[in-house]
Amino acid sequence: MSTACVLVAAGSGTRLAAGSPKAFVVLDGRPLLVHAVERVLRAGVCDQLVLVVPDGRQQESTALVSGLPGAGGVVLRAVAGGVDRRSSVAAGLAALGDDVDVVLVHDAARCLTPPEQVLEVERAVRAGAPAVVPGVAVTDTVRAVAARAGGAAGPVDRASLRLVQTPQGFRRDVLEQAHGAAAEHGLPQALAATDDASLVELLGTPVTVVPGREEAFKVTRPLDLALASAVLAQEGAL
Repeated sequence: MSTACVLVAAGSGTRLAAGSPKAFVVLDGRPLLVHAVERVLRAGVCDQLVLVVPDGRQQESTALVSGLPGAGGVVLRAVAGGVDRRSSVAAGLAALGDDVDVVLVHDAARCLTPPEQVLEVERAVRAGAPAVVPGVAVTDTVRAVAARAGGAAGPVDRASLRLVQTPQGFRRDVLEQAHGAAAEHGLPQALAATDDASLVELLGTPVTVVPGREEAFKVTRPLDLALASAVLAQEGAL
């Protein structure tokens, strides 16, 4: 049995407006990709790591992270991403070794995800859950708005809502089946699936939610980059 992480890092970073693919934007002297990989490696649960990056940056990506502590004991590969997130994850899945039975799918943009979160998601899958996501409680007031005239609108009870983070963990066979069904049959519902857990649920597979962490926020806008820098400064002060 072996655990692998597919690290999705092929995004363009348009909203970040940094002039380069998001995973290669520098945060306190190092690309977001390096920060993300470092924390995955510190969790100590992955035997394989597949970096899904923009085409042409595979060699650069492996060079950036191959010297990190813990990287020497991990099978490291880099592959080109696809036209969208689903196809990028599928490309990462295709690069895994045959012995992998648990897959963690992680966003490089969640570059400060604590190693403990990686570990807890992996443990939950090992304990028997076919699909696991970390989630944090919603603290803001949430309101539904009508998408069309006469549609329902109004406040939403936030007690049952969670903001889903990564890594998301899966039994490999479950995740491959979900991606295979979406690719082969072009499931209409898959077009609205914004993460891998949503694809898995289309097959009727239950998804377990474990507690997430505030540090696992997604770097999307310039303000997020400033927040990430502040988090790193706080870590350094501890």
